Amino acid sequence: MTASPLLAELTAALASGAVRVVDLTNTLSATTPALRLPEPFVNLDDFSLERAAAFEPTAPMWQHNNFRMGEHVGTHIDAPIHWISGRDGLDVSQLDPARLVGPAVVLDFSAEAAENPDWVLEIDDVRAWEAEHGPLPENSWLLLRTGWDQYSHDEAQFLNADETGSHTPGISASCAKWLAEEAPLSGLGVETVGIDAGGAGAFDPPFPVHYHLLGHDKYGITSLQRLAELPATGAIIVVSPLPIVGGSGAPCRVFAFVGA
Repeated sequence: MTASPLLAELTAALASGAVRVVDLTNTLSATTPALRLPEPFVNLDDFSLERAAAFEPTAPMWQHNNFRMGEHVGTHIDAPIHWISGRDGLDVSQLDPARLVGPAVVLDFSAEAAENPDWVLEIDDVRAWEAEHGPLPENSWLLLRTGWDQYSHDEAQFLNADETGSHTPGISASCAKWLAEEAPLSGLGVETVGIDAGGAGAFDPPFPVHYHLLGHDKYGITSLQRLAELPATGAIIVVSPLPIVGGSGAPCRVFAFVGA
């Protein structure tokens, strides 16, 4: 097997700084915001870290820890089997790596979300973006920038809930169906706690991004950071989940390659 000139060019560009790596991942700790479901629904475990041993007779030259967390805590991926519409689909260990790397397109609606936390993306918004930037590429990831990552270290602000429910931006039911059935996407990424809007339980169908995308073998990633550092087009995303056999999702480290 011969070396690829394209990979050599990428290596040189990374070394020179002509291409930089942007980490789109939120950190994991006991304070990482997580979805809070009302009774009688079951909530996942928050992230916790427990020291097993460190530089002592049982571990004289090392330290190591155990951790515990739900699959869908922090920056994570939703696999098709996460939702009833995709229950016969792939678990997270079966996702095709070729679909976890691809063009990143960033739709910036942070101004709209700042004005209205219940704002949702519509089909016409995507078409207007395409009129300016070109069609969504094959195998691409649509990354929805709403500015919500600014709240990611304060769970109360991040979930933005009151007596009527959570108020976070997202995607309309009709747009979710269109993205699932007609757009050439591998997946969708958001800055919020879930791939659906905070009020999406009242949409038809409930939680339509989950229902349509996962039911059409497309994937979702949540709690993304630093989308403001990415251009509208031209970046490459790398989504790297833990390959949990039988897993409905998994924590991810998500990177983007961006031209300097």
